[in-house]
Order: sequence, then structure tokens, then C-alpha cells
Amino acid sequence: MLKVFYNQQEDINKGILAKIVIERDRCKGCSFCVEACPKNLITIQEELNIQGYLPATIKDNTKCTGCALCAEVCPDVAIEVYK
Repeated sequence: MLKVFYNQQEDINKGILAKIVIERDRCKGCSFCVEACPKNLITIQEELNIQGYLPATIKDNTKCTGCALCAEVCPDVAIEVYK
């Protein structure tokens, strides 16, 4: 499993207050997160992951509010939210 390390101070310096990370190979592309995002920041990729699914991806992390609705509805626990 790929482990993502997050440098929050670096994002704070860029003005980013929240960030989501979607574990591409865990995502099954159910689109629940796409529907749940109030800012419409998540979309489905056009490229298959290792499991053969079209995974979700974030369009623009700079606009994420960190509400975590996407992570709450994810049945595969593939989304982490950092604030």
C-alpha cells in the first residue's frame, strides 16, 4: 500500500487550509464522493486503477474547505482529509 506523507505547513504557507488525499488503488469509483462534495471538486478519472476501476480524483485542492463529507460517504475508506 502506498503511504502518503503530508506537509501541512507547506500548504498553509501557500494559503491552502484543507486538503484531501484519495488513495487511487483503493477507490472503486462509486461516485458517492463526487455527489457529496458541496464545492464539486471531485471527479472520476478516465484511467483505470490497479483493480480495474475508474477512481475518483480531486480537481483543485486549493478550494477544498475540509468539510470531510467525501470521506464520510466513502465505502472503501479511500479518502483522507487534512485540515
